[in-house]
Amino acid sequence: MSVRHEITRTADRRVRVQGRPVDSYPALSPETQRGTVRRVTEVGEDILSRPCQEVTDFGSAELSTLIDDMFLTMHVADGAGLAANQVGVDLRLFVYDCPDDDGIRHVGHIVNPVLDVPDPGSRRLIDASEGCLSVPGATMTVPRTDRAVVRGLDKDGNPLVIEGTGYFARCLQHETDHLLGHTYLDRLSKRDRKEALRQMADRREEVFARRERKAARLTRG
Repeated sequence: MSVRHEITRTADRRVRVQGRPVDSYPALSPETQRGTVRRVTEVGEDILSRPCQEVTDFGSAELSTLIDDMFLTMHVADGAGLAANQVGVDLRLFVYDCPDDDGIRHVGHIVNPVLDVPDPGSRRLIDASEGCLSVPGATMTVPRTDRAVVRGLDKDGNPLVIEGTGYFARCLQHETDHLLGHTYLDRLSKRDRKEALRQMADRREEVFARRERKAARLTRG
């Protein structure tokens, strides 16, 4: 998911890591600093249009490496969230580094997530602009609930419950959609989907060039 910054004031502004506030946290997460950039898949590729497989191999070096690589890939692409199938891996896992509407930063990963949203009678839908790293250069208005909860596990198999509001709730819904084989384009009308693909065709090369420049700066650093 593409990043957006919208900051207001709130009482406790500490970064939330895996759903818990921490007193200090670096601008670049430890995972980002360890990772290697991977290719981001694009809409139209088969892996983005089918449900991902459950993760069963917890605590492995391979899973930790995948998470590290996903964090760096997300950072280089200026993303707020990234699902495993967006780097070509057929597993139910996503990472995020995303602000909510109060400017609180939320950082973490979740494995085998299950999304809970408010019941239809109590939910509030917000129409807001949404982008996707697998639809480079396109942004469209998509309705999402203003609150969401994702239940799953961390990379070691420990239970996690991540709650989000505002833009972070949108991120949780967007990334869970990916693991079910959907992109935000699937939520658009035919006309809006066509417009999103037109935007992508016009801007994708510019987006790729920007990602390459950022990756090169990190390598030199």
